Amino acid sequence: MTQPQPFKIAVPDTKLAEIRARVEAYKWFPAPANEQGFAYGMSTPVMQDMQRYWLDKYDWRAAEADLNHWPQFTAEVDGQSIHFVHVVGEAKGKRPLLITHGWPGSIFEFWAAIGPLAFPSEHGGNAEDAFDLVIPSLPGYAFSGKPASPLGQRATAALWDKLMRSVLGYETYLAQGGDWGSVVTSWLGKNHGTVDGKGGARAIHLNMMALRPNPGIPQTPEETAWAQNSQLMMQMEGAYLMQQATKPQTLAMALMDSPMGTAAWILEKFHGWSDLRTRGLLEVYTRDQLLTNVMLYLVNDAIATSVWYYNAMFQEGGNALPEGERCETPTAFASYPGERYILAPPQSWANRAYNITRWTEMPHGGHFAAMEAPGLYVEDLRDWARGV
Repeated sequence: MTQPQPFKIAVPDTKLAEIRARVEAYKWFPAPANEQGFAYGMSTPVMQDMQRYWLDKYDWRAAEADLNHWPQFTAEVDGQSIHFVHVVGEAKGKRPLLITHGWPGSIFEFWAAIGPLAFPSEHGGNAEDAFDLVIPSLPGYAFSGKPASPLGQRATAALWDKLMRSVLGYETYLAQGGDWGSVVTSWLGKNHGTVDGKGGARAIHLNMMALRPNPGIPQTPEETAWAQNSQLMMQMEGAYLMQQATKPQTLAMALMDSPMGTAAWILEKFHGWSDLRTRGLLEVYTRDQLLTNVMLYLVNDAIATSVWYYNAMFQEGGNALPEGERCETPTAFASYPGERYILAPPQSWANRAYNITRWTEMPHGGHFAAMEAPGLYVEDLRDWARGV
């Protein structure tokens, strides 16, 4: 374990020039004559528009300055270098909240929420709702170190608990996550929850349901219908998961050589998993937001080790709980209606895997909740924490 070292993002000009040259040199190929929107995956017109913006208007140095606005650090935990944002807000060290991102997201997902969560009185809220925020980059993502071999979510949870307690001195803390962050946060609750009020995660908040009860057999008509719909959505949206989980190196070799390919691989998921029922992709996000998130996979050559994270889940044994057990740490769940990929289960199912103490049906938003609907995300976390 090492003491936190201040960190600032400073990508060399040579790296930026290399990325730009490859974006500029990308060779387009014919799209299907009947291509409509994202019917075949990434939309050709949308990606061509992103390429033009990337080359003509996108400014990484401006994005880098924005990213460096909040204090960042690195620390070695069990031999793994971890990069993290640490904002000591109006809570002044007394109300820590650990937030974990997923794939294809990054710490940047939470950028619009950091100020309101850490300094609520500056954003129309009350100072007593403030948190100290700790937002790490997953192992192998962005500026965290690259593990020598795939390192999974249970192992990450153990690293996070040591980061919070041994490195930062927060004996107990709250934790939140979506996507892989929900899996890591769930294992924090299961394996590193407080015992008799001492040590670890006091309560967790999820915006994707991660752990599966064992036995994982639907017990009601509602659960059966949900299981069938979930299987259908996995067939429609989950091909990437099987590729990344079973053959990650094959994919990594293609993506590592192509910034445009990496961007297409990521942006197609932002289109497929966001709440686009009333708005288009570029109405929910700006081009700058989307490209900054992509760049966090490119500037430190992190796309390869990021896809390893899926294979690591299977090496760790998956997300099914031991038979008859559940995560007993108090758990809140926010169900965002625009989530089209990992559908929220009936609460009866969730109750067999978690100690559910709060369930909120959100009015809008999807898979990337904090980035899509930061105001809703912030208010839900504030309401939840008041009751913990």
